[in-house]
Amino acid sequence: MHLKSLTLKGFKSFAAATTLRFEPGITCVVGPNGSGKSNVVDALTWVMGEQGAKTLRGGKMEDVIFAGTSSRAPLGRAEVTLTIDNSDNALPIEYSEVSITRRMFRDGAGEYEINGSSCRLMDVQELLSDSGIGREMHVIVGQGKLAEILESRPEDRRAYIEEAAGVLKHRKRREKAVRKLDSMQANLARLTDLTTELRRQLKPLGRQAEMARRAQTIQADLRDARLRLAADDLLARQTEFNSTNQTEAMLRREHDEVTTRLELASAELAEHESAVAELTERAEAAQQSWFRLSALAERVSATVRIATDRTQLLDAEPEVDSGRDPDALEAEADEVAAREQELLAELEASRETLEYARAELAERERIAADAEQAHRAAARAEADRREGLARLSGQVDTMRIRVESTDDEVARLSARIEESAARVQQAQAEFETVQARVGELDEGEAGLDDQHDRSVAALRVADERVAELQAAERAAEKQAVSLQARIDALSVGLERKDGAAWLIDNHGETGLFGSVAKLVRVRPGYEVAVATVLGPAADALAAENVGAARAAVAALKEADGGRAALLLGDWPVPSTHNGEVLPAGGQWAIDLVEVPERLRGAVTALLSGVAVVSDLVAALDLVAERPHLRVATSEGDLVGAGWVSGGSDRKVSTLEIASEIEKARTELESVERQAGELTAALSGAKAEQAARQDAAEQALAALNESDAAISSIYEQLGRLGQEARNADAEYQRLIKQRVELEAGRNTAVEELTELETRLHNAQQTPMFEVDDTEDRQEFTLAAET
Repeated sequence: MHLKSLTLKGFKSFAAATTLRFEPGITCVVGPNGSGKSNVVDALTWVMGEQGAKTLRGGKMEDVIFAGTSSRAPLGRAEVTLTIDNSDNALPIEYSEVSITRRMFRDGAGEYEINGSSCRLMDVQELLSDSGIGREMHVIVGQGKLAEILESRPEDRRAYIEEAAGVLKHRKRREKAVRKLDSMQANLARLTDLTTELRRQLKPLGRQAEMARRAQTIQADLRDARLRLAADDLLARQTEFNSTNQTEAMLRREHDEVTTRLELASAELAEHESAVAELTERAEAAQQSWFRLSALAERVSATVRIATDRTQLLDAEPEVDSGRDPDALEAEADEVAAREQELLAELEASRETLEYARAELAERERIAADAEQAHRAAARAEADRREGLARLSGQVDTMRIRVESTDDEVARLSARIEESAARVQQAQAEFETVQARVGELDEGEAGLDDQHDRSVAALRVADERVAELQAAERAAEKQAVSLQARIDALSVGLERKDGAAWLIDNHGETGLFGSVAKLVRVRPGYEVAVATVLGPAADALAAENVGAARAAVAALKEADGGRAALLLGDWPVPSTHNGEVLPAGGQWAIDLVEVPERLRGAVTALLSGVAVVSDLVAALDLVAERPHLRVATSEGDLVGAGWVSGGSDRKVSTLEIASEIEKARTELESVERQAGELTAALSGAKAEQAARQDAAEQALAALNESDAAISSIYEQLGRLGQEARNADAEYQRLIKQRVELEAGRNTAVEELTELETRLHNAQQTPMFEVDDTEDRQEFTLAAET
């Protein structure tokens, strides 16, 4: 894999599209200062996903866009395309050539493309991470980068090494997975808290649901009661409607009968009226006759008055002779008197006839009026009587139907009352039975609550224990990895490049039995001091004897293999400090090491007369007091009679490295042992956690089951209580309704008895009839007269 080309457009100083083509091998970009050489490296860094503006030598990310010059306007975007040859399939993508494009606009928006297809920054980073290149830029060494790497701390160097080894990608993935796990653990804990809280809220919510169900049951019972009342009212209205229809039919029949009778009476009245009209005509004729006779009587009266006057005149003494004959006049007077008498007699007879006719007329008129009045009264009485009889008969029938309907309703209510009483007793018995179970379940619920709380508390403790052990295990693993990395790094320092290395590789089996650094054990904390005293011998090899040492040196000279220090294994053990006591804080160097028996003489000879103190001041004081001694400090200073060796930039000996490796291995073993113990404890804690989880789930299941049972019992209890109350209410309503019906029936029976008595009396009363024939005869006689 190698870079094929780099195309820049609008990136920093590259305003126009510029393509740089690369070939396998080394490509050099040369040019004067300010020509844009570093911008090429920045472009490589930027297109591979760099997000830090300072790394790109800018203040903000928008600074990578061409800002314009005096002769050219600024651009609105920057675009860099990197083409990589992937013919060796180094990149995990099925293309022999991969183009990565990054584009950025002035508004801060950015785009990424792989082979022309839009993608995410993460996709670019994932693609490049397996190839050893990417935004971490360990393959891009910029200005000052080398000095920064050389002067960096071991931790920083480790980051570079991990990135170069490809560990960083997996570490970041692991960190991302750990963050997801931590987030999931937090969510799980939150979910557990919510579950616990919701479970605690279930009971009051269950009670509210029970109350809602009871209210719904009450509403249903209320609707049922209203419907039953409406049905009862409808039945009563239907019964009353049927009774009214029957009464109406009977009244219609009676109305038809009365109408027929009224028509007959009207016909009879017409006959009477015609008779009265005939009599009226006769009365008028008689009246006219009376008028004629009255006029005649008046004339006769006038004639009589005239005759009387004349008679008076005749009786008077005549003064003058009239010339007539007195006898004639007397005869005329007699004739007139006789005529007067006749007229008076006739007048008297006419007067008597007239008086008789008047009397007859008045009598006939009175008889006709009486007859008409009697006829009308009889007709009204008959009509009233028949109407009253029909009304009474209808009322009697209606009342009988009402009484019978009331009897049926009372019988039906009595049956329903018996059924309701049985339901009341059954409901009360079931309610008492279920109520007894409620107390038992409530007692069990309290125990289950305590058990669940204990289980949850134990689970929480187990979770905390597992989390603590997991954290400790991760820390131990991290520490073990760090120690192993340190051991590996220190082991590299033990790889010899001098004559000792040549002897180990080519002369190792001819009288040599190992490296002094590996054979000698130094008390922790004194490695630097002992290595300083041993000097080159700290890096030496151990030879069996003087002959083996001589052969090894000859082999080095012959092969030009370099120089090497050798300790003789057969060297006699010299005397040490001969009981000399050091001041406080000082120790003999020979007492700080553990040496194999074969090297004891050589090492003792090297460390004989050497003391170790804490610092240079103490060393100088001790040498001034005892010039025959050599004194080393724990910081690597060495003081003798008249000379001092010390300072910084001291070469680290293989003995120190071996001691560090040994120390690290000891610590690694401790950490691994601790990790093993933590793993075993974690396994036990997880088993305990699983057991606690099962116990908590079982307790929760039992509690939920108990809650469900209690809710069911409460629901059943509410339903049974409502049924008992409904049954009792229905029983009381039916009793009240029966009492009202019985009272109404008694009242109806009394009214029926009264109506039957009235009907019987009315039917026994004789009907008044008018003798129309006699009246007609009387009217006829009056008319004829």
